[in-house]
Amino acid sequence: MIAALRGVVLEKNLNDAVLDVNGIGYRVFFSLLTLSRLPDEGQAVHVRVRTVVRDDALDLYGFLSQIEEQMFLLLTSVSHVGPKLALTVMSGLEIEELAKAIGRGEVNRLTQIHGVGRKTAERLVLELREKAKALVLEAKAEEAVRPAAAAKSDLISALVNLGYKPAQAEHAADLATAAAGADAPFELLFREALKRLRAVPA
Repeated sequence: MIAALRGVVLEKNLNDAVLDVNGIGYRVFFSLLTLSRLPDEGQAVHVRVRTVVRDDALDLYGFLSQIEEQMFLLLTSVSHVGPKLALTVMSGLEIEELAKAIGRGEVNRLTQIHGVGRKTAERLVLELREKAKALVLEAKAEEAVRPAAAAKSDLISALVNLGYKPAQAEHAADLATAAAGADAPFELLFREALKRLRAVPA
């Protein structure tokens, strides 16, 4: 099963995006909040993926963080909540706020999410209340910036996916990190690395 994808955003649609990974386009479904945070078309991206196999389809659901993926798994463990409804729920509140609302039993707040009825909200609270409280603690711990080594690895992989040699990609990643700082957003590091690669003949 596909667990993660590193590539370039080929196109962004209303409920999904197509990611180009080594010339293959993968259609991945996202929550509206996550879709709004994906890089622009033509930019590099790294997403976590859950593969859902049905009789007539194989669908990919994407996430930008481990906590987001965990929330998706919790939601889909609830009776009568499938992957699409889970994304609908996740489109209405930030993950930490959603976990707090479920943990506090705030049924009325959950019903304010477009597409979430009272029965669904009550099931979420009934079945996930304690698990959601634990997820809040994990979400706070994940607020820390990714380790620099992991960010560099993602950057190198994205550049290699674009056709650059590993040695070129690593050198450009080092220069980009030195220029922008190890804690800089991935998209900024990616742009900095491309500047340096395009300035030097292959």
